[in-house]
Amino acid sequence: GRPRVRLSFQECLLRGVVYARGRSGTAAPTLSLERGGSCGMVAIMAGLVRILVSRHAAFYTPLIVTIAGGFLRDEGLESTYAVKPPDRGTFGMLAAGEVDIVQSAVSSNWGRIEKGITDLPAHFAQINQRDGFWITSRNSGPFGWKDMEGKRLLADHGPQPLAMLRFAALAQGVDWDRVSLIDAGDPAEMDAAFRSGNGDFIHQQGPAPQQLESEGLGSIVASVGRAMPQVAFSSLMASREYLETSEAAGFVRAYQKALRWVAQAPAAEIAAKESVFFESVEPEVLRTAIDAYKQVGCWSEDPRIHEEQYEQSLDVFLSAGAVTRRHPYDQVVVPTPG
Repeated sequence: GRPRVRLSFQECLLRGVVYARGRSGTAAPTLSLERGGSCGMVAIMAGLVRILVSRHAAFYTPLIVTIAGGFLRDEGLESTYAVKPPDRGTFGMLAAGEVDIVQSAVSSNWGRIEKGITDLPAHFAQINQRDGFWITSRNSGPFGWKDMEGKRLLADHGPQPLAMLRFAALAQGVDWDRVSLIDAGDPAEMDAAFRSGNGDFIHQQGPAPQQLESEGLGSIVASVGRAMPQVAFSSLMASREYLETSEAAGFVRAYQKALRWVAQAPAAEIAAKESVFFESVEPEVLRTAIDAYKQVGCWSEDPRIHEEQYEQSLDVFLSAGAVTRRHPYDQVVVPTPG
């Protein structure tokens, strides 16, 4: 039979990448694992970590750098990185054994718990401790949150982004009922709608707002994360069985090193390291987005999901009516392995 070849992440990018392109100017590399392909050889080797993300953005830099920075390779691990297909669910793909680790949020478990679903994945490490969305105005000039009253806002209608936006706006004294919310679809469709003249404001993750600003199409006027307390926003989840494996232990060691490196490295160096994940984004735009996230304090060197931030996220969802009751921390979160 054909010999098994151990390929690096970069070699796989060169030989078997599928790009999921969005009109927001980002490109998410997804390794092809088709049977018989060069990168498919990786899929049958031990020491592979298959990572699935629900969204691809600079907001998730600590996870991206874990791969792009070579930290997994240093642990003897290969990896694949894929954005969730539109017609699939992250929980279903994890349950089917198609992926190992998923970028998600603790809040993703709550609705399922309320439906009586059991045996859910466990959240074991934090990515972001603040909301990572920005408000971009079509016009420059002074801004106050109440300026959105009576105006059209292209808002991301994902359950968590919308609940967090509402909470931040209320905290800033906004009469939420007076904001005209527009659901233009997914992030790429939202971006296209704003570019075509729809809306007075748009609500996005970086680097999309920084891209708009660099093109002179808008001005970033507010950070949702700065307007509200720290929360358990994004996290990594896996099956409890997987968290007992040597691959999971190696991943966590690599992730901890990546978190420390991201905390200490200049934004330009981080952008250069992960540029392969943002092929169509100008280096300066990516650097600006990463620097903005560092300034807001989205990323911590501590990978643990802290209970007070978990409870704050619950407060946000209860305020929005997105959940009906509190859910115990230890029902959703497990200690970070290692």
